[in-house]
Amino acid sequence: MAKEKEQMTDIRTYLRTKEELCRESGTIPPALFAEYGVNRGLRDLSGKGVLTGLTNISKIVSFKDGEPCEGELWYRGWRVEDLISSLNGRSGFERTAYLLLFGRMPDEDEEREFSSVLGSLRLSLPKNFVRDVVMKRPTKDVMNSMTCSILKLASYDDTTGSSDLSDNIGQCMRLIAVFPLLAVYGWHAYNHYENGGSMYIHTPDPSLSAAQSFLSLLRPDGRFDPLEAQVLDIALMLHMEHGGGNNSTFTTRVVTSSGSDTYSTVAAAMSSLKGPRHGGANLKVMEMMADIRRNVNDTDDRDAVSAYLDRIVDKDTFDRQGLIYGMGHAVYSISDPRERVLRGFVEKLAAAKGREKDLRLYETVEAEAPKIIAAKRRIYKGVSPNVDFFSGFVYDMLGLPVELYTPLFAVARVVGWSAHRLEELVGGGKIMRPAYLSVMKELGHDDEITQSDLC
Repeated sequence: MAKEKEQMTDIRTYLRTKEELCRESGTIPPALFAEYGVNRGLRDLSGKGVLTGLTNISKIVSFKDGEPCEGELWYRGWRVEDLISSLNGRSGFERTAYLLLFGRMPDEDEEREFSSVLGSLRLSLPKNFVRDVVMKRPTKDVMNSMTCSILKLASYDDTTGSSDLSDNIGQCMRLIAVFPLLAVYGWHAYNHYENGGSMYIHTPDPSLSAAQSFLSLLRPDGRFDPLEAQVLDIALMLHMEHGGGNNSTFTTRVVTSSGSDTYSTVAAAMSSLKGPRHGGANLKVMEMMADIRRNVNDTDDRDAVSAYLDRIVDKDTFDRQGLIYGMGHAVYSISDPRERVLRGFVEKLAAAKGREKDLRLYETVEAEAPKIIAAKRRIYKGVSPNVDFFSGFVYDMLGLPVELYTPLFAVARVVGWSAHRLEELVGGGKIMRPAYLSVMKELGHDDEITQSDLC
């Protein structure tokens, strides 16, 4: 053991001596990106993305006739608002998943059959899988736990390497079905082994929806009320799909184009989603709100809250990054349709949970932040709250541990990933290989190679 520690110390010393060299050699002057017309992040200054593909799965609208407009999100020709209003008390996750995967709205029999198949697939985890895989390496990073489980599931599937479309549909449906289990079981293992809490490994009830299953598996008594299940179901619907250009979905398309299998593709998408610039935004909103409560004596005092937000933007407090989290989006400008929809359900849940004071704070930040950002920052489009502004608040009111916020995003988004994988399998045909322009300085073998040359 002592020898291993000594070796690790040697490695760390070596790495520290190489850090600056690596940093210098990896730096490309920002002016070169403008000179060669390269849009960093594959987006121009107005926020418009570089076109890299076509899709028939969803559509995002943020501009009309060249002008910013109220944001719209469409799934297979349906506006999400219309999808939600058509539920009439039914769970929407399964209905919407069918729509995204197969391209049309299911009739009652098809919806019932699809829900039944997903329910039965929730019982399909291999024997002792939870003990031997999920509980073996408990971690606070539930996304990592889930990713390990996804890759391990590939070894239990005889069709893993198949290029047959029906096999790939089956693999996608299996992952959609078991994602709530992988998330909740992963958290229970962490909570027990790392936090000393009790661990509950409930057997899923195949008659429950995805949202109901998540709440039932998480809670010791397995109980939930209809409003809780409804609000979580709506949140899952709104996070299910968001165009082919978001980072994790684009990852799905790229890896699928290489010919890789479903499990490896979804694991790659998980690795993208766990990045704090993608799937972790609601956690930062929660941290920011807690910081405001600690530092503003009366959160009902709009002027006091506004003054503190001003300090946040000036990098004078909170995490000193100058960001009001939950405000702004890479695509939307005037409004995020997902936030508009979710807000109505947030109000209902806040009233039921006695969280009206907290809701008033969110409403104050929602009103004041855009004005402060517009006054202090050079922006190229409007700033409005995005879906992450309220989603963390919803999860908090549902009593969900923060370690499950991003995994819950994955529980929803695996449906969109699956739809894009299937669309790529059917209509892709070429490996994605975008170009990078080399700006490397060429040196001859007789040249004296110096540090500055390499940079």
